[in-house]
Amino acid sequence: MTAEASLRILVADDHQLFRDGVRALLASLEGLEVVGEAATGDDALALALELRPDVVLMDVQMPGLDGIEATRRLRGAAPEVGVVVVTMYEDDELVFAALRAGARGYVLKGAGQEQLVRAIEAVARGEALYHPRIAERMLQFFRVARRDLPLAAFPDLTEREREVLDLIARGGDNAAIARRLGISGKTVRNHVSSILSKLQVADRTQAALKAREAGFGEAPG
Repeated sequence: MTAEASLRILVADDHQLFRDGVRALLASLEGLEVVGEAATGDDALALALELRPDVVLMDVQMPGLDGIEATRRLRGAAPEVGVVVVTMYEDDELVFAALRAGARGYVLKGAGQEQLVRAIEAVARGEALYHPRIAERMLQFFRVARRDLPLAAFPDLTEREREVLDLIARGGDNAAIARRLGISGKTVRNHVSSILSKLQVADRTQAALKAREAGFGEAPG
């Protein structure tokens, strides 16, 4: 990655030591540039709207607006800016609140450098990436037996796309979906792209939420 193509990162956290550590880490890596720092949710939102970084690393608990509300407002005003929640908390309520707010990444503060960088790069590409423990909790939460899918919802989708959407609604990533359906990762990516277009949503998180509202990804009653 060239300097001209560097990903621009905003770090939002109320702990100076954490911000300093992330800035030093990203400065040591080619292709990543910290363009701003914020210590409150209000400042994070204002700076993100001013600087329009590729990715915001967003803490959850900050003075003023919390990170969830700052994410919700940011995604509403500037949906092109990706958000990775970086926090020490991993309870289900907080995880799903972050997803509903529009975060596409969720990384625990104890994660290593590789995990954080992978999340930044994935979210900058419009994908989603979560800490392995968070991803597993999502899969456990959404994992249900195969069932007949709601017929009235999303009539423009093919049967295979409906199967893929159901697995997305359960929290499956592309690799898990490929294994479950016995198809290639490239085929899954093509299906996901078609689904996002037909549902007129920006990313798979929004697709999952919309699908679950329609009855996908849930255990049979």
